[in-house]
Amino acid sequence: MKVYLSTDMEGTAGIVDWAQCVGDGPEAMAGRELLLAEVNAAIDGALAAGATEIVVNDSHSVMRNLPPDRLHGNATYIAGRHKPLYMMQGLDASFDAIFFVSYHGSMGGDPAVLSHTYNPRAVTEVRLNGEVVGESGINALVAAHFEVPVALVTGDQTACAETRSVLPDVHTAVVKESVSRFAASSMHPHAARELIRATATEALKSLAGIKAPDLPSPSTLEVSWRTADMAEMSTWIRGTERVSARVTRTTESDRLELFRTFITSVLLTRGISADV
Repeated sequence: MKVYLSTDMEGTAGIVDWAQCVGDGPEAMAGRELLLAEVNAAIDGALAAGATEIVVNDSHSVMRNLPPDRLHGNATYIAGRHKPLYMMQGLDASFDAIFFVSYHGSMGGDPAVLSHTYNPRAVTEVRLNGEVVGESGINALVAAHFEVPVALVTGDQTACAETRSVLPDVHTAVVKESVSRFAASSMHPHAARELIRATATEALKSLAGIKAPDLPSPSTLEVSWRTADMAEMSTWIRGTERVSARVTRTTESDRLELFRTFITSVLLTRGISADV
């Protein structure tokens, strides 16, 4: 059994501030240790359920947050920022299941600690076929393309609820309850890891009952941008139209291309978002 694990960081138990998950300071280094332990817990749970191959895609910030030699299960480690499929780099149809570990709520999620949707300086909301989604819902486009089920998501209550709204079969491990964007009540790290491990095992043992994402083709992404010039810039990508001053829409029959168009628009607008 081959398992793909995409990991973010803001959904880790105990993390409530950017200083814990951005940069190389002491708080960030401590945050990485918390993240590593949760990733390893998910891997241990997968191995207990019979997984034979694990691929971990580091999807947070500069995407080099984990020490490769400390990953359990002899996991393959995908790291580095310039990845065509970004948070879903490395996924293909050969995988049996997908784990989303340490995911967070969308920019408009309330309450959702450290909420954002790919780029907090540019994106204020994303709708997939009319429904507000976070990163898990956007990433589900890639899972749908390759027809691989998303079996597990871990994070705060809002991240897990948003994922379940798009992927009703997913198993959830809520390791903290968000109070606000910068406060949460977290499980003790040891308890959080045990919950993740147990839920990962349960998810894979129930895999026969978990379907690949059922997203229509064509599908539509509507993106609300912080400024009008960001919306205008995103229309430079073929297939994206501007429907209001700060909202763009893209419709694609190929769900992978829809995802890639979104990622390109986020990267394109990042150059001007630094001046906001």
